Amino acid sequence: MADEAKAKGNAAFSAGNYTEAIKHFTDAINFAPTNHVLFSNRSAAYASLNQFSEALSDAKKTVELKPDWSKGYSRLGAAHHGLRQFDEAVFAYKKGLEIDPDNETLKSGLADAQSAQAAAKSSSRSRGSGNNLFGDAFGPEMWAKLTADPATRSFMQQPDFVKMMRELQRNPSNLNLYLKDQRVMQALGVLLNIKMQSAGDDMEVPESPPPADSPEPAKERKPEPEPMDVPEVEEEICNQKSQALKEKEAGNAAYKKKDFETAISHYSKALELYDADISFLTNRAAVYMEMGKYDECIKDCDKAVERGRELRSDYKMVARALTRKGTALVKLAKTSKDYEPAIETFQKALTEHRNPDTLKKLNDAERAKKELEQQEYYDPELADKEREKGNECFKQQKYPDAIKHYTESLRRNPKDARAYSNRAACYTKLGAMPEGLKDAEKCIELDPKFTKGYTRKGAIQFFMKEYDKALETYQEGLKYDPQNQELLDGVRSCVQQINRASRGDLTPEELKERQAKAMQDPEIQGILTDPVMQQVLQDLQENPKAAQDHMKNPLVMNKIQKLISSGIVQMK
Repeated sequence: MADEAKAKGNAAFSAGNYTEAIKHFTDAINFAPTNHVLFSNRSAAYASLNQFSEALSDAKKTVELKPDWSKGYSRLGAAHHGLRQFDEAVFAYKKGLEIDPDNETLKSGLADAQSAQAAAKSSSRSRGSGNNLFGDAFGPEMWAKLTADPATRSFMQQPDFVKMMRELQRNPSNLNLYLKDQRVMQALGVLLNIKMQSAGDDMEVPESPPPADSPEPAKERKPEPEPMDVPEVEEEICNQKSQALKEKEAGNAAYKKKDFETAISHYSKALELYDADISFLTNRAAVYMEMGKYDECIKDCDKAVERGRELRSDYKMVARALTRKGTALVKLAKTSKDYEPAIETFQKALTEHRNPDTLKKLNDAERAKKELEQQEYYDPELADKEREKGNECFKQQKYPDAIKHYTESLRRNPKDARAYSNRAACYTKLGAMPEGLKDAEKCIELDPKFTKGYTRKGAIQFFMKEYDKALETYQEGLKYDPQNQELLDGVRSCVQQINRASRGDLTPEELKERQAKAMQDPEIQGILTDPVMQQVLQDLQENPKAAQDHMKNPLVMNKIQKLISSGIVQMK
């Protein structure tokens, strides 16, 4: 019956019902008046109600019944501290440390009591500093307060939060290092019994802390009870995490065997045991992906992202969840024909972590979207009609309008070499040579036997005074149509221009223009920086016999001819 009453008292204490907890602990004491733990727990409950005299009485009884139990001295020190009997508190904590030198609760309590003791001896200093206020907040009763309050109770299951609070308990002056964490701000509000404003606002704290000799701060002391000891909480968390990781390993093994239902069962169990690791969610999402349950996969990924932000998880883990969600959305897009949600999700993932695999998935999704749009827009009959409209505009010298129709024709049928050829002719008429050259090359790529592509490309290169390149283009076209008059005329015009340079018939202005243009040509630059060609050019000037030997090499002769036609080299 004592154990049952004790259990009810512990439950009431955890729920913050301290008066009810005292009632149950009293009932338990009536059944077991020599049980030191019951007096210890009731002492904690009295302290939580700021009834420090009663808390002191129970703490003394605890020590009397069990003088070698260090927690009794922790209760005794906390009660003395609450009554602002700092010398007695220091003595009690030191007595407990003699029994258990490594007890962190006693060490922290001693540090708080010594700080309050020093502050009491210098009231002016305590008024001018807020350290004592915050030091008291992180005293030995801190864990009881945080566990009892519904707003912070769930934080006690998060290892990173527990670690931060233990650090603050050891050194309250480090509070500024953790103020950006909203959990710490919320915990501080609970510990100080003040309302904390939302992120970015100032805390609603007094302008200055109460003096050390004021009895008011004593109301803040709420020593921790036996059932809520921090090492026990941490041990429970560690055990849950360990069990969860074992479930995860079992899930991984089942996944490799393609036993998906079993894998999901293990990952789900891991989440029930420990929800502070989002890899359990992302792994389960991967299983749903393999099973083709894309909606379930997306839900798990969304949960992982949300939980990951709450836990401040590694950004790579959040990015992984987003990437997995995007992959599932791509699978759904094959039915829905909507790739935009997947593209947006991949983009979000890349803002978290620029992973090459995610970037590739984004590019693939964008390409699929473009191909889908082209497929939906594909209509060869409408393409032919638009091309005919473009031809009419071209005859009327309405070149911009013709380009619009040819462009629409290509949207309807992007494989039509004729539309590219015609649009290249329009660009040439408008002097847009780079655009025209690009269309002519696309025309040749789509249909290498379509000689119009070569005449378009050659004409543009000739106009740009790239006579060597134009000659090569015309000659390439003649392979498919040896009697094509346009190609033959093009070859003749190129040879005439090249021969003018060879004979030195270029005017100074033409020579200067060709040389300037040639120096911007990567091919010419490559020839001039080639060590072999540099030796050849030097021999042309200084060693005619060696130069003749060089000319017997067709590759060297071809490069020399390019330099001559560009005006870089002049033969006399």
